[in-house]
Amino acid sequence: MSVTILIVEDEARLADILEQYLRREGYHTERAASGTRALELWRAARPALILLDLMLPGMDGLEVARRVRAESELPIIMLTARDEEVDRLVGLGIGADDYVVKPYSPREVVARVRAVLRRAQGSAPLQGVLTVGELSLDLAAFEARCGGELLDLTAAELRLLAALAREEGHVRSRTELLAALGGLERGTDERAVDAHVKNLRRKLGGCGQLLETVRGVGYRLRA
Repeated sequence: MSVTILIVEDEARLADILEQYLRREGYHTERAASGTRALELWRAARPALILLDLMLPGMDGLEVARRVRAESELPIIMLTARDEEVDRLVGLGIGADDYVVKPYSPREVVARVRAVLRRAQGSAPLQGVLTVGELSLDLAAFEARCGGELLDLTAAELRLLAALAREEGHVRSRTELLAALGGLERGTDERAVDAHVKNLRRKLGGCGQLLETVRGVGYRLRA
């Protein structure tokens, strides 16, 4: 069953774009253009997360968040054109899980959705075994091997590899990989991903060729 994301945005063009990107990633979406409708859909659709615009006609996003938070710990990501520190503190103070300022990249929003949902699921530990060519990741043991040889990787490097291995052959953007590392706090530099990739290529030995750069987009693992 697809995870449902409730998009609360009164600008139809922005809502269309968010819906397109989220559905492309396999999420089911519901949309509301007002605070009143948002509360109705929250109760009816039982979404896993709300993308909530701050400036809404009638009941604003902060009031919606207060009412939701009074009854539920449902994850909320605030979307707003207001970047003042007081707005950010108020938004997070009433229980918002993240805060994104317009104009934003839809891919960044999707990555933040993934990161917040992961945290909401209790930061479940990595588990299972992933294999790409000669590269094998035992996530429960937190080990990676190339051709059977144990690799000396950091926890962050293993998480980055796992994010790529789960979608073998698919390109993951730096923003998405930052989300996998739990590094989407405002101000985090996406170049941190490049540094991890550089170290990984050195440490992967004969499996380094599996890690590919797609210029202008991101990285992928491909056998």
